[in-house]
Amino acid sequence: MNIDLDGLLSRLRNEPGHPGLAGLEEAVFRRIAAMPQVSAGSQLRLGAVAAFGAVLLGVASNGVTSPVEASVTLSPFGPSNPLAPSTLLAGPR
Repeated sequence: MNIDLDGLLSRLRNEPGHPGLAGLEEAVFRRIAAMPQVSAGSQLRLGAVAAFGAVLLGVASNGVTSPVEASVTLSPFGPSNPLAPSTLLAGPR
């Protein structure tokens, strides 16, 4: 497959633009300006509700789990590393 990308891009550059694209940018900006604006008070209330929900979710997710006992610390140079290749390949003894 031999595609001359530079040639294709130069042909595309020399082509006239589609007539439907002439007023597209102005139409988009008009529709954005016509959208209803949200007041600062409602944005503040929504932010407060979202923050409260995040805190509530964090407390609930922490309260559901049981406390885990401290496990063996993993040290790459320690003598009893349970993830060492020698212990993983040897299997249970």
